[in-house]
Amino acid sequence: MQHCHRHNHRRPITAAAANFKLFINDSTMMTTKLLLAFAFCRLIATVGLNMGPTAELPRLGIDGLLSVDPSDVQIASVDFGLMTRNPPLAVLHPASADDVARLIRAATAAAAAEEEGEYGGFTVSARGHGHSINGQTQTGNGVVIEMNGGGRRHRGGGERSSPPQPVVAEREKFVDVWGGELWIDVLKSTLGYGLAPRSWTDYLYLSVGGTLSNGGISGQAFNHGPQISNVHELDVVTGNGEIIKCSNEENPDLFHAVLGGLGQFGIITRARILLEPAPERVRWIRVLYSNFEAFRKDQEWLISLHAKPENEKFDYVEGFVIVDEALINNWRSSFFSPANPVKISSFNNKPDGDVLYCLEITKNYHESASPTVDQEVEALLKELDYIPESVFTTDLAYVDFLDRVHKAELKLRSKGLWDVPHPWLNLFVPKSRIADFDRGIFKGILGNNTSGPILIYPMNKHKWDPRSSAVVPEDDVFYLVALLRSALDNGEPTQSLEYLSDQNHQILAFCAKEGIKVKQYLPHYTTEREWAEHFGDKWPEFQQRKMKFDPRHILATGQRIFPPFTTVNTAVSR
Repeated sequence: MQHCHRHNHRRPITAAAANFKLFINDSTMMTTKLLLAFAFCRLIATVGLNMGPTAELPRLGIDGLLSVDPSDVQIASVDFGLMTRNPPLAVLHPASADDVARLIRAATAAAAAEEEGEYGGFTVSARGHGHSINGQTQTGNGVVIEMNGGGRRHRGGGERSSPPQPVVAEREKFVDVWGGELWIDVLKSTLGYGLAPRSWTDYLYLSVGGTLSNGGISGQAFNHGPQISNVHELDVVTGNGEIIKCSNEENPDLFHAVLGGLGQFGIITRARILLEPAPERVRWIRVLYSNFEAFRKDQEWLISLHAKPENEKFDYVEGFVIVDEALINNWRSSFFSPANPVKISSFNNKPDGDVLYCLEITKNYHESASPTVDQEVEALLKELDYIPESVFTTDLAYVDFLDRVHKAELKLRSKGLWDVPHPWLNLFVPKSRIADFDRGIFKGILGNNTSGPILIYPMNKHKWDPRSSAVVPEDDVFYLVALLRSALDNGEPTQSLEYLSDQNHQILAFCAKEGIKVKQYLPHYTTEREWAEHFGDKWPEFQQRKMKFDPRHILATGQRIFPPFTTVNTAVSR
């Protein structure tokens, strides 16, 4: 192994670093940066890597694997958004929290050396399934920790150690899972005990640590709250390299900081998730509205039933906006029969023009209780003011309902429409301004061509713990509006990345001009002023927590909240 030797206050490039620089140049992944070569040299020296004869797969002196394999680097350099590309120095496949902690301690030591005028600082970003949109899990000056896929074989052959498997506590109704575990695998591990998590995301191929670092929302959130409200306990590796167990009772400041904290305070390596008895079946219902006011009132009434007994409320409340007729049949198209497609034009008396609104609701049940489901559903539906002839119903297994978006993914992949840029925009809109948003956006800026589904559904604010880092509007009820668009290079200007990105800016500008105080979910900002405005009253505490748990700004620099390798100035004004 080539070692870095200290000469005065600078570290020269060694053979290992030089080889890495050549790898960067030969793969044309990024321009040559001497600082990156120095950083990798520092990484080798600090962590204690054993370079093999071919220098192909640098290994940590621990159970995990530090890889500079071009395929690993390529995967970590992009995300689902496909709008940014930033290759890391290396990719760590950890086998345990200790692996994560050792890497972060090395990064902390390297940052300290950087502050003394030496080369070698590098940052650390955790990556789950890579479903971020704007490069939030990327780092071009550091190491990406690939939290998912610990059991893969490496190119040298043979097995390597993997992160721990889920452990279900059947009596206590919780499951302990690795932070990189995908929710689909959490579900599979708990169903064997007749249990399942209470709160979900629409797409299950996301990592536990990833959704808990943001919020984790779906149609169950009105009832059970977001996923961050359904966690008992966490193990977190902080930016200081410490492994800390935290909960409401133990180290609560770290617990609440990390939940919704955008990866700024630590990397979640274990989460204890609350479980409930898993239903067997789901009655999945869609009804259509031509009047936004009726749609809004019915959604808000349905979520107000959260404290009612199970037989007097739905288990899931979502909805979507239809300004493009094709979307009602193509989005989650398995719901409707291809032989009998739904057409917007078939519904008369549309006071809101060509815009329709679809309410999506479900009722969970067991086979033994199926006779009563019809009565419970009928009693709730008769209170709603939807278009009478627009009721569409299907019954399916609970697992199939939860995994419904994956089926749509497979169809899009088969058509080459999945791996395309996704200029998504997710907004929390206060209830008091949702009608203004509807008039200005759904009936205004968007026109009749959306390039993807538009979700809209309300949530109850009291289901969100105000102590967490997550930010929501001030109203007691607020809406998620998710514009989940895909950009296509097909010659159609309204489907281009430039057009859709510009439309996102128009939407945000409209909200600012009209005084609609939206909050971005999965936020993307680039200036301190924007972040301070986003966090509002939570910003001073957010800064203080950063100084406490990641004082050198090692973690999640792709979020662009704090510059790397500097300490937080708690006196910064909002």
